[in-house]
Amino acid sequence: MRHGLACLAVAAALIAAVWAWLGAPVAMPQGLTPGEKLWCISYAPFRGLETPFNVETAIPAARIEADLTQLAKLTDCVRVYSADQGLEHVLPIAQKLGLKVLQGFWVSGDPVKTKVQMDLAIDLVNRYPDAVRALVVGNEVLLRGDMSAPDLANLIRQSKARVKVPVTYADVWEFWLRSRDVAATVDFLTIHILPYWEDFPIATRDAGAHVASIHRQMAQAFAGKEVIIGEVGWPSAGRMREGALPSPADQARVVQDVLSLAKRDKIHVNVIEAYDQPWKRALEGTVGGHWGFFNDADRAQKFEWGAPVSNHPHWKLQAAGGIAFAVIVFGAAWAGRRSDNVPLTLWLGIAGNAVAGGFIGWTIVNVPIESLYIAGWTRSLAFAAVAIAAPIAISIAMIRGVALPRFSRLLGPASERTRDPLIWAIGAIMIGTMLLALIVALGLVFDPRYRDFPFAPLTAAAVPLLFQALLMPRPSGERGAAELVGAVVLALSVPYIVFNETLANWQALWVCAMLVVIAFSLTQVRDARG
Repeated sequence: MRHGLACLAVAAALIAAVWAWLGAPVAMPQGLTPGEKLWCISYAPFRGLETPFNVETAIPAARIEADLTQLAKLTDCVRVYSADQGLEHVLPIAQKLGLKVLQGFWVSGDPVKTKVQMDLAIDLVNRYPDAVRALVVGNEVLLRGDMSAPDLANLIRQSKARVKVPVTYADVWEFWLRSRDVAATVDFLTIHILPYWEDFPIATRDAGAHVASIHRQMAQAFAGKEVIIGEVGWPSAGRMREGALPSPADQARVVQDVLSLAKRDKIHVNVIEAYDQPWKRALEGTVGGHWGFFNDADRAQKFEWGAPVSNHPHWKLQAAGGIAFAVIVFGAAWAGRRSDNVPLTLWLGIAGNAVAGGFIGWTIVNVPIESLYIAGWTRSLAFAAVAIAAPIAISIAMIRGVALPRFSRLLGPASERTRDPLIWAIGAIMIGTMLLALIVALGLVFDPRYRDFPFAPLTAAAVPLLFQALLMPRPSGERGAAELVGAVVLALSVPYIVFNETLANWQALWVCAMLVVIAFSLTQVRDARG
C-alpha cells in the first residue's frame, strides 16, 4: 500500500507542477499605452450559430449599438465587409458614437448580388460621409478568383464615380504585386498580412518583424500611394502550422508587437478582428473562429495591453481536477486488486496512467472549442470518453494481470467472445482508441490544413495501452490481422505527418508520438485464449 501511496503522491506532484508551468502568465510588450486606441478593427456582428451564409440572418440595430459602444473604448474605427444583414446599421450608429468606418461591400462571382451590395454600400456612404474613412470595394476577390483583375479595376472606377470618399480594395499582399492595374485605380492600397496563414507560416517571435518587412516591400513597390494594413492578427485557439502556435498569449504578443512597430513606422493598421466568429470554423477549422479580441459568447476581452497573459488561466482548477482524477485511477486500481502484494513496477505504471489522464481538464476545455456540427461533437466526445475510461479501466486490468484482448474476443464468433466485463471494457477502449487514431492519422495525411491535433485525449488513451503492453506478460498465440493492419497504417502515417508539419510543430510531433505508441501497443496483442 505504501508503494501505491508514494506513487500517487509523485503523480499528483507532477500533475500540479506541469499545470503550474502551463498556466504561468507570459510577459507582454506594451502595444498601446493606457488611453491609446486602435486605428481600426474588423467587425462582424454574428454570434453563436448565426452565419452570413444564411440570407435570412438580420442582426438588430440594438445589438450592433451595444457592440460598437463596447468597441468605442478600444478603437476609433471599425471595418465592415458588407452592407446588409444588419450591417446597414453600422454607419448611422458609428456616426452617433463618433466612430469612423471602413465601409466595405461584398464582391462575389455573382454580378447581380455584387450590384445589390454595391448600391447598398454607396447609398450608405453618401448618406453618412462624415463617418466614412473609405469605401472598400470587395475583399480578397482576386485570392478567391471571383473576378478578373480588369473587371475588378472597372468596378472600382464605377464606385469612385459615385462617391466623394476615398476608395480602396483589400487583398492579401501578394495579389497586389500580381495586379498592378488594380492598384492604379485605388486611392490607397489595403493589404492583408496574416503571418499564421502565410505559405511558410511565421512563428510568433518573428511575426511583428515579418509584417513590418512586408509593408516596407509594398511601400517601395507602390511608391506614391499610401499602403495601409487592412488585416493583421493572430488566432487564440486551433492547430499549429509549423512553428505558428495559436494561443491567447501568442495572440496578445503578435498584436502588440505589430502595433508597436506600426507606431514606430507610422503605419495605419486594421486588426482582425473584434469578436470571435464561430461560423468561420466551417471554412477554416477551429482556428477560423478564434481571431477576436473579445470572446463570442460573453463579449469578454481576452487580454489587456501590456499585462501578462496565461494560456490556461484556470490552471489551478484543472490541476485540482487532474489530481482528483489521479486519485480515482489509484482508487480503482486498489479496489480492483486481488492481492495486497502489488509490485512497485505496477504502481509506477499506474502512476504513468494517472499522469497521462491528469490533463483531462485540457481535453474537456477543448471539446466545445474543437467541436462543430454533429460529426465534430461526436468525435470530440468519443475522444473524451476514451481519455477518461482508459486510465481507469486499464489500471484495473494491470493490477489484475489481465492482458489486452484480441479484437476477435469482442467481435468474433460467439464461441470466441469473452464474457468478462473487464476484458470487454479494455478491448472496447483499445478498439475505440485505434479507430479514433486512424481518423486523426488519415485526416492529417489526406486533408490536413484545418485538422486539429488532439494530443491531450490521445495521450490519456495511448499511455495506459503502452504500460499495459509493457508490464503485462503476453499470452501465447498469434497477432490479430485487424490489429496489425491498424498498427501498420498508423506507423506509415507518421513520417508523412512529421514531414508535412515539420519538426517545428510540437503539436504534430506529440500526436505522432502517440500514434507510434498506439501502433506498438497493437502489435503486442496476442490471442489470450491460452
